[in-house]
Amino acid sequence: MMSTYSQRLNQRIQQTRTPALAGIDPRFDWLPEEFRQRASAHPGGTRVCMARAFLEFSFELLHLVAPLVPAVKPQAAFFEQLGLPGLAALHAVMSTARKLGLIVIADSKRGDIGSTAEAYADGWLAGSDPDAAAWPADALTINPWLGTDSIQPFVDIAAKRGAGLYVLVRTSNPGAAQFQDRISDGVPLYQTVAGVVSQLNESTRSADDPWGSVGAVVGATWPAQLASLREQMPGVPFLVPGYGAQGGTSADTAGAFTSNGLGAIVNSSRGINFAWRRKPFSEQFGEQHWRESVVAAVHEMIADLAANTPAANLQSP
Repeated sequence: MMSTYSQRLNQRIQQTRTPALAGIDPRFDWLPEEFRQRASAHPGGTRVCMARAFLEFSFELLHLVAPLVPAVKPQAAFFEQLGLPGLAALHAVMSTARKLGLIVIADSKRGDIGSTAEAYADGWLAGSDPDAAAWPADALTINPWLGTDSIQPFVDIAAKRGAGLYVLVRTSNPGAAQFQDRISDGVPLYQTVAGVVSQLNESTRSADDPWGSVGAVVGATWPAQLASLREQMPGVPFLVPGYGAQGGTSADTAGAFTSNGLGAIVNSSRGINFAWRRKPFSEQFGEQHWRESVVAAVHEMIADLAANTPAANLQSP
């Protein structure tokens, strides 16, 4: 029997005893010198060399975090900017993550109408079988701006393949309020989107999968709104960006969880990928020992979430 996205994710969260999500956000100028040096010596054009560096760095990151966290979130934009070599690197990173047993959330924020939405969904949502789509993602972030009919094709394919979705509801960036807080029919627009997400999520739930396939992106940088959205969407899985480098704290994320520690995953990208660039890891490890700093940063995040959220209540399956 095909497993659902939420079943696989929650099993991994319980196995690792943490909701920590490691983003994969390679930036060439921030990479350790060893990767940039090898890239400059690699035959091929600039983008080919940069893509090779991204690939090597991301592979090392995956092997470092795989024993510690349930999932990773590759940010497609950093790879796409390099053209075809970057796309090949992204695919290899996602495939390797799946082979390591990690849940893969593709952060691509797709969204369109009709047959175009169907094509995006068909291409990105592999779900339980990594070979079921061109891109081997367990789940995908999507943009709801075009309305419910632009989301439904993703929902249909997600349900068919055991994949997951995270719909942008309340994003973590400072400018989010410009549109998302606009009042429509007496409520902020983000609450209207949340209502649609709840309805779509309910249609994908079952006795075996009470969480369903349709989740919401809700930023840690808006803790009061995050808590109110959990009340509005009690059974919807949350993806919580904004922790760490963007200013959100573990306490800010606490409202996203149910009492047993499930219901949300919390992302950190820069804070893990480039941990050696910030204190105390810059002093403790430095660039030469960047691998140790990545592991230390993940352990720090895991402990931080356990100390200040219901993640402390997670039980092994």
